Amino acid sequence: MGERKGVNKYYPPDWRPEMGSINKYHGTHALRERANKLHLGILIIRFEMPYNIWCDGCPDKSIPIGMGVRYNAEKTKVGMYYSTPIYQFRFKCHLCPNYIVMKTDPGNLDYVIVSGARRQERRWDPLENEQVVPEEKSVSQKLAADAMFKLEHGEKDALKSKTAAPVIDRLQDHRERWRDDYRTNRLLRDQFRAAKKDLKAKAAIDAALLSKASLDIKLLPQSEDDKKIAALLRLNPTQTPEERQQEVRQTIDSRSLFASTDGDDSISRTGLVTNPFEKNSQTRSSSSVLTRQKLGVCLKSKEMRETNDIPTLPSTSSSAKVGTSQLVSLCNYTSSSSEEDSQ
Repeated sequence: MGERKGVNKYYPPDWRPEMGSINKYHGTHALRERANKLHLGILIIRFEMPYNIWCDGCPDKSIPIGMGVRYNAEKTKVGMYYSTPIYQFRFKCHLCPNYIVMKTDPGNLDYVIVSGARRQERRWDPLENEQVVPEEKSVSQKLAADAMFKLEHGEKDALKSKTAAPVIDRLQDHRERWRDDYRTNRLLRDQFRAAKKDLKAKAAIDAALLSKASLDIKLLPQSEDDKKIAALLRLNPTQTPEERQQEVRQTIDSRSLFASTDGDDSISRTGLVTNPFEKNSQTRSSSSVLTRQKLGVCLKSKEMRETNDIPTLPSTSSSAKVGTSQLVSLCNYTSSSSEEDSQ
């Protein structure tokens, strides 16, 4: 676009080449408003912040001015460092009406704040971070002139090289290991794919559980403690209290009437019942265990219990024998009475 600007300029009819340039003809500078103070030695330039600073005029001290922010600054020559000029820059903060003044420092290759701000200190020693630091000119001159200093410097370099050798070898091994980018990428993708599949299956199980329970909560991953607690739970969550009570009653009805609980040898736990009133009683097999359902015994109603119709054993002498039917009737009454008391 530069070559097109010349042909697009407007040349007045009374302008002649011997009059000079168009800017001279109009009495203006080529930099226009940037050179308004040029007679004072001030030129307006675009200044870029070299590091982070804190502005002294800003009310909020927690907001610094970052490195790289650009300002329209007044550039002025204020001195010389040998043959290098020292320039000073004055510009206004974009957050407040405060003016900041900075100048160059050729001796230290840095910028110095003159007024209006302070530097945000974030410096560090490169040697502490094990960074490679170029040798200074004074050290290079001393190495060339002092043989003893050169020997000591070489010993330090050899010690440093010996210390860093294992680290360098390990880095080279890692580089050789990850040299095949395609194979490495494939291994990582396979691992991510398997993990993604497991997460998708767990998410489907959790969604089904939440949908079944009509819940809208976030489920945490299952742990070993949760498995142990769930294994200790004996109740069936699908049964209602009425169903559990009915199951307990059926268990009681199907249980043997003569089951021993005190460890008596005369009554067997396997269902072999002996008659304590007869010495020569015959044993029964486990298949003929007497239960309430097999005997057809029914519980007495509430009206019959209120009449206190308690069956009693007939009075007999020492040589009399008690019949089996009377014994069964007595045991049935006692068991029904205990069940009603427990309910």
